[in-house]
Amino acid sequence: MSSQYETLKNIFIDSVERDAYVELESAKYNYKLLESSLDKPLKMLLLFGRPGTGKSMLLNKLYHNLKESREIFYFEAPILSEKEFLRDITESISSQKIPQNMRVNFDALLKYCRSIKGKREIIFLLDECQLYSESLMEKIRLLSDTRVVKFVITLHKTDNEEIIAKEHFKTRIWEVVEMKSATVEDLEIYIRKKMVKKGFMEVANMLRKKDFKYIYSHTLGNFRETNKYLYTVFDIYQYYDEVESHKLSTKRFSKKILEMAALRLGYIHE
Repeated sequence: MSSQYETLKNIFIDSVERDAYVELESAKYNYKLLESSLDKPLKMLLLFGRPGTGKSMLLNKLYHNLKESREIFYFEAPILSEKEFLRDITESISSQKIPQNMRVNFDALLKYCRSIKGKREIIFLLDECQLYSESLMEKIRLLSDTRVVKFVITLHKTDNEEIIAKEHFKTRIWEVVEMKSATVEDLEIYIRKKMVKKGFMEVANMLRKKDFKYIYSHTLGNFRETNKYLYTVFDIYQYYDEVESHKLSTKRFSKKILEMAALRLGYIHE
């Protein structure tokens, strides 16, 4: 018989799947802002924040919620080859398969987009755009200028934020939605909801305010780090459950195991 903690740790595998999404007030606000912005005459919309703030999750939710009512396409992973990117864009717009050995005529693509202006509105969601080349970003800019193709792009926030100052963003972005790290209160809701959603209310109730503050002190509200930390915590719980279950309390969350997980991940040192 498998340990319940094996299931619990797998809840915290970092994923952007719909089932992993947790509705927080801040995320709800940002989602509504994103959705409403698509009805504005934008060329590009920027979803901006440090890694682990939930940008990909929000983009994924937007796609799944709108794919039945809008002409929308989601490029979850960056397509770093300009040739492949333009092929995928063209196939999405034309609904026609392009042979692998054929190179897209970009001027012809622009001309086609201009010819359907006012007839179609095509939305592309592009994740991890900081990985795209200057040349490819310039082509994205030119496509957005047709006002047929709209782009919602995500970028990692950097310390100097130089990418925001680049000309192809500065003059074309209608709206910037900045994603921020969770507060300790948000983090508590996030962790509890993930566990309760899968039927682990009793374990969720074992966590106290000071436990959430301890988790926050290491992850600083970063969802990716929080998932990694909780996965490690429940991996240790699973070990004790299978080998020395008598050492586990059913009433209180183990501070020792929280510390062991922090040690394993290098948050603290002996």
